[in-house]
Amino acid sequence: MKIRAAVLQEFAKPLEVTELDLAEPQPGEALVRLAACGVCHTDLYTASGVDPSGYAPTVLGHEGAGFVERVGDGVMSLAPGDLVVTLFSPQCRECVHCKSPDTNLCLAIREQQNLGYLPDGTTRLSRDGEPIRHFMGTSTFAQYTVMPEIALARVSPEAEPDHACLFACGLSTGLGAAINTAKVKPGSTCVVFGAGMVGLGAVAGCRLQGAERIICVDLSPDRLELARGQGATDVWIGDSDTVARVLRETGGFGADYTFEATGLVAVMRQAVESARMGWGLCTIAGVAGRGETLDVIPRLLITGRRICGSSFGGVKGRDQVPELVQLYLDGRLDIDPFISHRITLDEVNHGFELMEHQDGIRSVITFS
Repeated sequence: MKIRAAVLQEFAKPLEVTELDLAEPQPGEALVRLAACGVCHTDLYTASGVDPSGYAPTVLGHEGAGFVERVGDGVMSLAPGDLVVTLFSPQCRECVHCKSPDTNLCLAIREQQNLGYLPDGTTRLSRDGEPIRHFMGTSTFAQYTVMPEIALARVSPEAEPDHACLFACGLSTGLGAAINTAKVKPGSTCVVFGAGMVGLGAVAGCRLQGAERIICVDLSPDRLELARGQGATDVWIGDSDTVARVLRETGGFGADYTFEATGLVAVMRQAVESARMGWGLCTIAGVAGRGETLDVIPRLLITGRRICGSSFGGVKGRDQVPELVQLYLDGRLDIDPFISHRITLDEVNHGFELMEHQDGIRSVITFS
């Protein structure tokens, strides 16, 4: 079938919205008609050419929601008409990682997915007979996409697609960092560094977990007001005194839980140094640039602080994304403030410009 999609043809160049061919789903795959897709920083990161694992040509986009149109042979968990959220982090439910409660990093299709291919090592996207690779196994900057069954989470049909798509990456990452990775305890003190989508999700996750004090640190007053709306009890403009301020306000000990959601190694260090001696846990959810390293004073670890990473918030997508979506449907999450702009597929490059100018939290592509 013919579709329109946004192709990364060359790094550091605007995406080309053009017509492509999309093949039918093969066994274990589904054809999805996209209804909405968030424009995430990861897409911009790859388009810029900075991502060492990036490849081109490819159709970008991974924060999608849409409706199943057709399924390939052997697909049992999905049916035409289902509302689904795309998963760059799949869940086969059978590999050693999926069976473990300690990780969400499914191994089933990881190798081919990292290369831009579907599980059989081929693509469904092409132009004039030349294959176009699938970005993160999703490629949701398109009217339609073909994806593996294990990378699609069926969610409640009551969800609005432009809200549901946010759970495909940023929002679930932040929520999961607090709920799954850190397992924030009631009555605790938390500090969240960064008030973008991931940071705001972490603030909401800390609130849902019953944290008593939630401090959010950012450079933008507007974003900090959004953090207050998600449950932050304190909002601070970040500066070189932030760590000292955390220590002063916690009796010199530090916060029970800290979260880093900026991708800046200097801020990661602040998050580590703000964690409480004895049992403080620093969760790193931001993605640092290529070749960057985090310097940590060993004494901080010897005196009981811990550091952990969180990919997609430790969320096992097919099982847990529907549960997170239900939190929004039950009124326990306010999603509307996250959607700053609604744009069309043809305006995808404008979505990148808005992100670079830090204009809002998420631009969402809606498909008619």
